[in-house]
Amino acid sequence: MPLFRVDQGAYGTMRASLNGGEGRMLAPTPLSIVTSPSIDTTAPRYHQRNLQCSPSMIRTCLHELCISFCSCLLPPSSPRPAPSPPMASDESSVTITHRTVELNTGVHLHVAEAGPASGAPTVLLLHGFPELWYTWRHQMRALAAAGYRAVAPDMRGYGGSDAPPSSEQYTALHVVGDLVALIDSLGEKQVFVVAHDWGAIIAWNLCLLRPDRVKALVALSVVFTPRSPARRPVDGLKGLYGDEYYICRIQEHGAIEAEFARLGTEQVLRKFFAYRTPGPLFIPYSGWGSPDDEVPLPSWITEEDIKYYTTQFDKTGFTGGLNYYRALNETWELTSPWTGAEIKVPTKFVVGDLDLTYHTPGIQDFIHKGGLKKFVPLLDEVVVMKDVGHFINEEKPEEVGALIISFIQKFK
Repeated sequence: MPLFRVDQGAYGTMRASLNGGEGRMLAPTPLSIVTSPSIDTTAPRYHQRNLQCSPSMIRTCLHELCISFCSCLLPPSSPRPAPSPPMASDESSVTITHRTVELNTGVHLHVAEAGPASGAPTVLLLHGFPELWYTWRHQMRALAAAGYRAVAPDMRGYGGSDAPPSSEQYTALHVVGDLVALIDSLGEKQVFVVAHDWGAIIAWNLCLLRPDRVKALVALSVVFTPRSPARRPVDGLKGLYGDEYYICRIQEHGAIEAEFARLGTEQVLRKFFAYRTPGPLFIPYSGWGSPDDEVPLPSWITEEDIKYYTTQFDKTGFTGGLNYYRALNETWELTSPWTGAEIKVPTKFVVGDLDLTYHTPGIQDFIHKGGLKKFVPLLDEVVVMKDVGHFINEEKPEEVGALIISFIQKFK
């Protein structure tokens, strides 16, 4: 059984060494300054510059930081060093393009892309709920600037992609089928996969069912959980948390849609994105608050961002995304042949220490005491980011981008 040693690393992350030896601190990764660039005509506009820090730059920055810190103790009349000018960036020039892909599964997916159209390693980015391709906007630019082809679809049921009406069409086998067909349409035999939330659940299943199509995986927030033959997942969650647990509430078709309609699309999105409690989420039968409740946005998402999400979900509603939850038990039935199977793909797992998923009973022991390594034998590293919640790729975009790139660069 591998030994885990938790160390404090760059960006305040806790890194678990999986090689059976001492914990290690990784080298600093590129830093970014967010200013204000246009993505494209279909999304909000923002600007981002990436400062690629060489060792000499780091030494210079540390030197200036020390001078600046000490100068704070000097009288106001004392001379103070001028700040260094900002560095140029390749990232701000990256363009994100959009197209619709017709898959051999009969589904059309809206796909956002950045980076070289051919000749570069492809990174497939899978979003969760209630998200869209847009959740990856920061990482797409970072990956493209690093020479990768970044491909982020709106998953089945979301945004500009088709939304089959029946929840039975949202099992892991259906959605993995979409991804294999998408990889084929890109002309690739294998891709890197980066996935968050429900995207991570689908990515684990992709690696389980078709490991030959995945070069390496970076899973965010939702860890692999081996199939339990003893109990269906929704039944287990109901027994653990009760009927008002959000996944259990979602199971009744139409009821949660009516509650979301009462609150309004933007209010629902605000409540999900602002949720930062490291514990289970409940949606009471008496109502999930009032449409007039003030729900401040976290600092990492802007009013412009929330308006883009709202516009998209106003068009589609939430049913497509909710159907993934409604297909949980059916996926459990269909994946019976893979009970006890291992994930045999090189993997990095990243989670925030305030993420509600990280506080599921027993999950931290599973992650850190050998359970995850047992079922994911090629697990390279576990990174627990300090003071970070569930929407990790949006809350810490530069840090997550750097973690992704540092891992997939090992496979060039």
